[in-house]
Amino acid sequence: MNQLTTRQVALLAALVVAVAGGLLAGLSVDLTGSAIARWWPFLCAVGIFGIAYGVFAFGIERFVHGRIKTLYRTVHDLRRAKPETAKAYVGDELSRVNAEVAEWASERRTEIRELQEREKFRREFIGNLAHELKTPIFNIQGYILTLLEGGLEDGKVNRDFLERASNGVERLMKIVEDLDLITKLESGVMELRVARIDLHAVVKEAMEGLEMHAREKGVRLVNEVAQGTSVMGDRNRLLQVCTNLLNNAINYGREGGRCTISSYSLGEQVAVDVSDDGIGISPEHLPRLFERFYRVGKSRARNEGGSGLGLAIVKHIIDAHGQTIAVKSTEGEGTSFTFTLQADE
Repeated sequence: MNQLTTRQVALLAALVVAVAGGLLAGLSVDLTGSAIARWWPFLCAVGIFGIAYGVFAFGIERFVHGRIKTLYRTVHDLRRAKPETAKAYVGDELSRVNAEVAEWASERRTEIRELQEREKFRREFIGNLAHELKTPIFNIQGYILTLLEGGLEDGKVNRDFLERASNGVERLMKIVEDLDLITKLESGVMELRVARIDLHAVVKEAMEGLEMHAREKGVRLVNEVAQGTSVMGDRNRLLQVCTNLLNNAINYGREGGRCTISSYSLGEQVAVDVSDDGIGISPEHLPRLFERFYRVGKSRARNEGGSGLGLAIVKHIIDAHGQTIAVKSTEGEGTSFTFTLQADE
């Protein structure tokens, strides 16, 4: 059943009063024996109806308006839409307020969902961060306790344990440095030094820096970026992007496999593809791959080393350049990361 408007309520009330007044008028005429008995009840009913409708319409409108005035103003203040973009609602005051409240409630539900998602992400992030920090801290603590309990006097043990503790400290420093870098990229504190750079040379430098690591893993690195390919970007940050993606491909590649970096033109942009023929990633993990500390299954466990922030840093650097990055993968066949860069005009 549709909701009655204030005018409809006033109309019904006036009709009831007019009928009652007409009946009373007719009764009084019959009792006095007046000559105009035939028309008098009808005329009285019409007159009473007109007066009653005007009084009821005015009174109900003022009563309702007074009660909802505060609510109506509050809803307007909380609305996101600017006055010039607000919808024009057709109808009386109650209809407009009903529409306003429905829209306000919808916006609040959306905000609540966003806050719940942020809270879930915050809990996961804190849990992952605690796990990442806990492992090296416990290792360092164990080495130091062993040395204090007598291992310091053993020349074969003390140096080995001190080196292990030093590696743990280096890992902690790496996590802190990467977190600091992401924070600066997100807040815009770190300014990019955008200039014309040789993409082939950047890829070559990144591969040379990881040559020993790739040899240990049995992975061959191939630079298929054409010489003379120029792009606009921050050289140091793009070097970090290539290094992180290559390191990721080496860690999760197969022995005897290869990792290739290639590029191709997209008009005003250059697409860079970093692909490997390693273990691949299942589809359900792809949407969260660039989250901080997100790990994919046992095959990509924390014992592979690293801070767990490499891909998150890559995403933030590419975003800071105003470009995009995407990933596609097939389990058992390999993974491919593709990002764009501004071409040198």
